Amino acid sequence: MPRIIPAEAPYPPQIAAELARIMPKGVEPLVLFRTLARSPRVFEKMFAGGLLDKGPLSLRQREIVIDRTTARLGCEYEWGIHIAFFAERVALDAGQLSAIVHGPADAACWDPDEQALLAAVDDLVDRRTIEDKSWSALAAHFDEAQILETIALVGYYHTISFLCRGLRLPLEPYAARFPSA
Repeated sequence: MPRIIPAEAPYPPQIAAELARIMPKGVEPLVLFRTLARSPRVFEKMFAGGLLDKGPLSLRQREIVIDRTTARLGCEYEWGIHIAFFAERVALDAGQLSAIVHGPADAACWDPDEQALLAAVDDLVDRRTIEDKSWSALAAHFDEAQILETIALVGYYHTISFLCRGLRLPLEPYAARFPSA
């Protein structure tokens, strides 16, 4: 059971409009979104700070950062949703899905730019900084806007992971599960 019961329709007009905008047609709003709707202020602020729009990273790069962050933080809820909605679109195969959860940043299944992103995520999650070696790898593949986006994504999904885990949200029925090690 979640610690806060998710809101149910009908939602306040502003929340209903935002849910309609972000959810695919025919998919019920996520438990996370409906739980955040219990606090219109938190709901509004979280969506105002969202990074799901087109940014300077490719969709695949963005998803690699999000998936690694949520996996490293043990947030199967958010990881599983992103895998369900985006893994096929960004061509993440079964080996990469396992590696993003259990493998090292330099696993052979990743291109060098992807390894740099994974190392940056690992540094930020484990040490709350980016080590010089990881920074050099990032800078070799990405410009300043892309590096800032990467750091912001890790921070944003750190917060999302805390919300999901702290609230003990039940996994969505269609979401992927962490692969076995």
